[in-house]
Amino acid sequence: MSKILDGLLDGYDKRLRPGYGGPNATIIFTNVYVRSMGPISEMDMQYQMDCYFRQRWFDDRLMYAGPYETLTISIQFLKNIWKPDTFFQNGKDSYVHTITAPNKLLRVSQSGEVFYSMRLTIKASCPMRLQKFPMDQQLCPLVVGSYSYPVRDLVYRWEKPENVAKPVDFQKNLELSQFQILKTPYMNTTMKYRNDEFSVLKIQFHLSRHTGYFLIQIYLPCILLVVLSWVSFWLNREATADRVGLGITTVLTLSTFSTDSRTDLPKVSYATSLDWFLVMCFMFVIATLLEYAGVHYFTKVGSGERFTDTDIDWEDVDEEQEYGYGDTPDDDDSDLKVNHMADVDDFCMNRSDCI
Repeated sequence: MSKILDGLLDGYDKRLRPGYGGPNATIIFTNVYVRSMGPISEMDMQYQMDCYFRQRWFDDRLMYAGPYETLTISIQFLKNIWKPDTFFQNGKDSYVHTITAPNKLLRVSQSGEVFYSMRLTIKASCPMRLQKFPMDQQLCPLVVGSYSYPVRDLVYRWEKPENVAKPVDFQKNLELSQFQILKTPYMNTTMKYRNDEFSVLKIQFHLSRHTGYFLIQIYLPCILLVVLSWVSFWLNREATADRVGLGITTVLTLSTFSTDSRTDLPKVSYATSLDWFLVMCFMFVIATLLEYAGVHYFTKVGSGERFTDTDIDWEDVDEEQEYGYGDTPDDDDSDLKVNHMADVDDFCMNRSDCI
């Protein structure tokens, strides 16, 4: 086996791609196996995933004859052979796992086929439109291509169906905390850059947000607060402190919910569906306060109070009020007249100016 490996590198120039100088470009077959995905951050507009990123190409300079159909080689061998300069065009902070050793795999077959696999954690940008938040769906792309080789030298293709079940596959029972993966279409395309066309692979992760958290933590409490503000309709209109205190409490609580809901969101210039919902809750609560203010202003205050004798200035009271607060001596109700006259006699016992 050592002789085979030593013979592979005789006259090998790693600076040249396979098939250099020929009419055809080198084809890189690629597939991705996603082990986990998340977190997905709205604040940074990025997502993270842990995956096996696999590439396969043919290099006729590595063909050999021997008893071994396939050679699994140490990753140190990578330093001595050509490999594609693949990068993630929308990546932000990706890295290869190195514990306890670099998580890489290299295999070479007799036909010169090179299989190169690595375990990556990829952080990629995901432009999000949050107008329908939290009932939104997002489209997060992953764009893979060569950094320096144009399409005439290097072409990327998704792995053939006969070699893998799916070019983009997920670990069984993969679940995300806030999103559900609806579908992952993938495609081959080209991108023009620096007056050259580059072959790229593109994956689209269609994500649908779970609304259960927001229903329990925001929607349901806000609805109950609005209903609570309506309790003031059944309070006496003279209970000013109770009605105002109830209204102010619901307004401040809704303000707290509104502030907390914006904590994990970027400062976008448009309103989300959650913002419109909170605005409507504010309008209902404020309308409750305005209703009480209107009732308090346009109706009499204190109409149910009854005055005592000590509150009456008898020097300015006319004869009609002395006999019964609006009743005259000619009233047919004799019992009421007697009662009022008794009240006057009791009051005049200590007054010399009574008639």
